[in-house]
Amino acid sequence: MFLVLCVSVIATSCNFTENINLNSDGSGKISFDVDASAIMEMGGEEMIGKGKSEVIDSTFTFKELLAQKKDSIAKLPAAEQAKLKKMENFAVNMKINESEKTFFFSLFSDFKSTMDLVDMMTVMKSIDELKSKGKGSQSPISKMEDGNTELKFSFNGKKFSRTVKVKDAVLQKQIVDSLGSIRPMLAAFNYTVKYHFPKKIKSVSAKNALFSEDRKTVTIQFPFLDYVEKPESMSFDVFLENK
Repeated sequence: MFLVLCVSVIATSCNFTENINLNSDGSGKISFDVDASAIMEMGGEEMIGKGKSEVIDSTFTFKELLAQKKDSIAKLPAAEQAKLKKMENFAVNMKINESEKTFFFSLFSDFKSTMDLVDMMTVMKSIDELKSKGKGSQSPISKMEDGNTELKFSFNGKKFSRTVKVKDAVLQKQIVDSLGSIRPMLAAFNYTVKYHFPKKIKSVSAKNALFSEDRKTVTIQFPFLDYVEKPESMSFDVFLENK
């Protein structure tokens, strides 16, 4: 049931938040949070059963998911198996309250270095693909993310960088042109990054950056279409104070 809900969240939600809480040594926590309460307003209770006032608060790990699908995973190319192996430390938490019409989804993990960070949408796609394997179905997330971008993070204590590069310009144009009927839906989505640092922020290269009162947290909201059509526009640097 949870995997079905994962895909439904991507298909109907309108806001994704990439959270990073960074320590001074470059380690930290990352989470990919989705407020999909709108799905409940549109009759999402049909997906979780018709029980009255049902409340779900459940967590499962990607490692458990890989174990369930180990036979089909064993048939994948070695590179694909290695990619999935890197994601086994991720966990998923879902909080659904039918009577309050709320639905919150969080994908999270600890990391030892910013070099270990990955594009969170690729993790979502992996969940979707494992769920869909053998069924021939394709959700919107499969169309949105096509492995044509490379996302890297770096941190040297003074400067934090989020860098996105398009691997193949021709393929990128094909991806954009193929959005077709799902483009209006994606236009309603937002992708927000919210990063917390161990020191005060001096400056950020991105536009529309908002800072917390203690100036240690920066929040930047992008139209989700930027993620799909103009991924490089979501690159930026954060410069920290020396103190």
